Amino acid sequence: MQPRNAIIIGAGHNGLVAAYYLARAGFKPLVLERRETIGGACTTEEFHPGFRASVANSTGPLSSQIVNDLQLHRYGLEFIQPQVRVAALNLSGPPICIYEDAKRTGDELAKHSRQDSEKYSEFLSCFNNIGRALRPLLTMTPPNLDAPSKTELWNLGKLGWKIRGLGKKDEYRLLRYGPMAVADLAAEWFENETLRALVGARGIFGAFAGPWSAGTSAPLLLQAAQSGNPIAPATFVKGGMGALTDAIAKAATGAGAEIQTDADVAGVLLKDGKAIGVVRPNGEEIFARAVISNADPKTTFLKLVDAGTLDPSFLQKIQNYRAHGTVAKVNLALSALPNFKGVDETEKLSGRIHIGPDIDYLERAFDAAKYGDFSSRPYMDITIPTLTDSSLAPGGAHVMSIHAQFAPYKLNGYARVTRAPSSTPEACVPVWDSRRDELGDTIVNPLSDYAPNLKELIVARQVITPLDLESKYGLSGGHIHHGEMSLDQLFAFRPLIGFAQYRTPIENLYLCGAGTHPGGGVTGAPGLNASREVIKDLKR
Repeated sequence: MQPRNAIIIGAGHNGLVAAYYLARAGFKPLVLERRETIGGACTTEEFHPGFRASVANSTGPLSSQIVNDLQLHRYGLEFIQPQVRVAALNLSGPPICIYEDAKRTGDELAKHSRQDSEKYSEFLSCFNNIGRALRPLLTMTPPNLDAPSKTELWNLGKLGWKIRGLGKKDEYRLLRYGPMAVADLAAEWFENETLRALVGARGIFGAFAGPWSAGTSAPLLLQAAQSGNPIAPATFVKGGMGALTDAIAKAATGAGAEIQTDADVAGVLLKDGKAIGVVRPNGEEIFARAVISNADPKTTFLKLVDAGTLDPSFLQKIQNYRAHGTVAKVNLALSALPNFKGVDETEKLSGRIHIGPDIDYLERAFDAAKYGDFSSRPYMDITIPTLTDSSLAPGGAHVMSIHAQFAPYKLNGYARVTRAPSSTPEACVPVWDSRRDELGDTIVNPLSDYAPNLKELIVARQVITPLDLESKYGLSGGHIHHGEMSLDQLFAFRPLIGFAQYRTPIENLYLCGAGTHPGGGVTGAPGLNASREVIKDLKR
């Protein structure tokens, strides 16, 4: 059989983005997805009759280059951008709202702190300035630090020149902020405790870290590079996140890609140390010049590749790659919109809703995870997508999606079970099913303090544990970012130093998922960047 040009393992959004660019370049990739639906965690699923929700709350946002290149609006894709980015609820008063409009935000903050209102415009200007300088980083292939090429040195020089152009004040801030604890960063700018927590939460979103952990300011810099604002927007897709991946898939197939669902991959075929294709669980072999894995690094190297073919040093490093999931997700089907204390306008609930009144609250929530338990008072990032998209629920009803931290993948009371087939015959797997309802109650109960009539409106509840994120959606360790977004696992160190250019130690095997630069979120940048490197190699 004539080998294909490229096979992509996994039809998550990054894999589909890579498929489009490879197809546009004339290489007609084959995408193999083990589930019956495409999208990975970016799907829209019915969790109760008539009620649909997405695993990923919002888009991240998707790279504007990808939106334009794929012409996604041709496929019916419609983004919804509420005027409210986030509302931080407060049991003792009105919420603090961050709007798309900076002036409106300043007026809102003045109700809580005149000083914070005045500082906000400088805060936004600072991160917008830093974000512009760092933006080229997002679509740059990280350099080979051992032997950088002339092109890599030139690109780094251009980036350095942009950073020099920040001016002394913001240049100094950038150098300080990278390794800084986000709690310290927030305290430098603002005095209101809830506002500090709102800023700090973006540094620990999806991370096994608390606001006092070193390096937790780095995600704010990445967010600023994406959108000019360190506080992430609430960007929804009409019809849910599945509509986004459906549109990307249509663009990819229109360009010449082929997508197969219910098409699991048992492993990567190797010959003379090179990847030559994949093998299906039924023994079918499909050959290709390039194999691109959209799975996370641990899944790729510890399950899809025979560990005996890897250099022992590399194997040890990938085994120690940190991907300790801390996120649980709860979807609620509601008969009506709950009444939230202090919220006088429904618009304030249309973006993201933050539950975490102060920095110490966030740190205490992390304390539980450090010692192997889920928090009794979790930090929550909530959306009610039906406020802007009524198609997700029956008339008058609503869907509430709750991202809750901290719920560690390795929960106290784990059991040893046998997994087969696997590169490690025995693995420690948390006993999550026995505590699923307890976790759901632990999330809903404190939320009811903010919305007293919430429980009486619940029609159905879906609880997604970190173990579910691994077993159903293929996220090793239940980590939504395919690995920690810490300084030692970013840019030229993601996933490992020496292997950050989307290529792996196995020739013709590549990575294109969130475990590569620039990391997690629904930006599509890892897929875009990886496809560029694969195309270079295929054209040689």
